[in-house]
Amino acid sequence: MIKIIYGPKGTGKTKIIIDEANSKIETAKGHLIFITNTKRYMYDLKREIRMIDTSDYQIAGEEALCGFVKGVVAANNDNEYLFIDGAARIAGKEIKDMPAFYYMLDKLSEENGLTVYVTCSADKGELPEFVTKYL
Repeated sequence: MIKIIYGPKGTGKTKIIIDEANSKIETAKGHLIFITNTKRYMYDLKREIRMIDTSDYQIAGEEALCGFVKGVVAANNDNEYLFIDGAARIAGKEIKDMPAFYYMLDKLSEENGLTVYVTCSADKGELPEFVTKYL
């Protein structure tokens, strides 16, 4: 299952996704993974959450991000939640140009029993159909 947290830049999406991740600690039976492109929020996340800063890995483009996410999920077989703050920012693309990423997330979520949260910096009306189906 994919859940989208959307809104224009500066509307608090990162705080929402961090709060959501922290709230899952109490009930999660598997691992929680938080992917972003900065170390800025490292101390806002509870220590039980695996935080990964993609700026350490020079991810360039949608395909690289897809491969990176698949690799992170493959590292453990008991992942339960995956949080991605700013997938388009990490990939260096616009949301409308990332249908393959969302298709991959859908398949990855389904095949691995993951609940995936993704932030999107856009108004609801600006989100492409391949994203709005997860609202």
